[in-house]
Amino acid sequence: MSNLMIQQRHFLGLLLNFLIAISLNPFLLISVAHSQTLAQCKLSPQAIAQKESLRQAVLTGDSQALKNYNIILTQHAQQVNQCRQQINPKNQAIWLRLYPCDTRTGEIDRILDNIINRGYNKVYLEVFYDGQVLLPSSKNPTAWPAAIRIPGTENQDLLAETIQKGRQRGLKVYAWMFMLNYGYTYTLKPDRTSVLAVNGKGETTTTAVLDQTKIDEYGESFVNQGFVDPYHPVARQDYLTLLNAILQRRPDGVLFDYVRYPKGLGADSVASKVKDLWIYGEYAQQAFLNRASSQKGRDLMQRFLQQGFITEIDVKTVNEKYPDEKDKPYWPDEKEWKTLASIPKMGETLQLQLWRLSVAHARQGVLDFLALVSQPVQSQGIPAGAVFFPEGNRRIGQMGFDSRMQPWDQFSPSIEWHPMSYAVCGQVNCITAQVQQVVTQAPPGTQVIPALAGDWGKSIKNRPSLQQQMADIYATIPQINAFSHYGYDWQDSEETRQRKFCKQ
Repeated sequence: MSNLMIQQRHFLGLLLNFLIAISLNPFLLISVAHSQTLAQCKLSPQAIAQKESLRQAVLTGDSQALKNYNIILTQHAQQVNQCRQQINPKNQAIWLRLYPCDTRTGEIDRILDNIINRGYNKVYLEVFYDGQVLLPSSKNPTAWPAAIRIPGTENQDLLAETIQKGRQRGLKVYAWMFMLNYGYTYTLKPDRTSVLAVNGKGETTTTAVLDQTKIDEYGESFVNQGFVDPYHPVARQDYLTLLNAILQRRPDGVLFDYVRYPKGLGADSVASKVKDLWIYGEYAQQAFLNRASSQKGRDLMQRFLQQGFITEIDVKTVNEKYPDEKDKPYWPDEKEWKTLASIPKMGETLQLQLWRLSVAHARQGVLDFLALVSQPVQSQGIPAGAVFFPEGNRRIGQMGFDSRMQPWDQFSPSIEWHPMSYAVCGQVNCITAQVQQVVTQAPPGTQVIPALAGDWGKSIKNRPSLQQQMADIYATIPQINAFSHYGYDWQDSEETRQRKFCKQ
């Protein structure tokens, strides 16, 4: 028998096995079609139509349709799970915000069906954003109003419902929460004014932006923002109360966003002097001064905060004031403070040391708060994660830093790292470069899960399709086996409009 005949017979055998497999499992066609790159694990149009028909019948009260609907939900959960186990990415998540319209009967079912239909196996559900919480208004122990405030929905728990129905479909549902951005509603509370972050000009993050209609480079509005002092005990207690209420609903994980200070506009996007920093709240200042290693150091630190600088006369005056501290250091050095060591030296003068010290203090507030809120999450045996901008920790010029002061390179490797890789250059290379930057700096074993912005099969807002983005990242960094996509709203703008402005 010739080699050609052997090869032909081998090929026909493989083809026959493939066709048999497809006949037994039509879903397999989708996963195999993309197995050489990145599988979408989407369900077939026929399966989707059958499930939607059953869902519609359930709304009419058809009990048999309900049984069949539940059966098909289980089947689809198994199919997507099997597909994800066989190929990369192993986990594919989508970001989801719910609206008042989603309280309509069957609406959560429809949305979650759409998500599993597209091959996702995780949902990152917004539960605290823009100064409101996804809790029923009748059971809301927090400092914020409920996101859903329609009369008649006081007891409707969309968070608990989404978690339960997500699991029914094989979806893991994470709670996605803003962290230091407590929202504009919080800033209006008379008993919380002292909790707000303050800069050296005496401004809060709401009064610093005079034109609240402005947006930053990511299209993010300042209207609903209100950042707090991470060192303030009331800020911490308010957040822990909120987090406890969320954890009572048993999400599959918790992600913290806004793990940072605000990004200023224009020149204010760079912090280059101490009065640019949000460390002038009562507790932030006190914590800064408490870092002093001596009374003379504390005195100089106080002068630096108040004046924005120190002079030779200040140094001479302080040294003469504390003659017994001649051999004592002013403040901690790199050996004593890991966060300080992570910031490159800018010079040996006391003034430059103080600038570096104040930057480290601002960053430490973010790190301490993140550690505080991650602990109760991890104690429940579920993942905690931080969402961040890869450029949020950068140094700018000789003396400047990104005003967000987002020290992600110092985050704990025990939590998930979610870099928002949203670079815009019309191509994929700048997006992949952001992911590569994070992977390079992450400690060994850190789980890095890139968050990508875009849509399937088409470019949007000058970003390539999600397929192109994931394929390039995976080809360059093959250890990446999980992604998240921002967001559900972007993938069907017409549906989103209807969900926002429906008639109840």
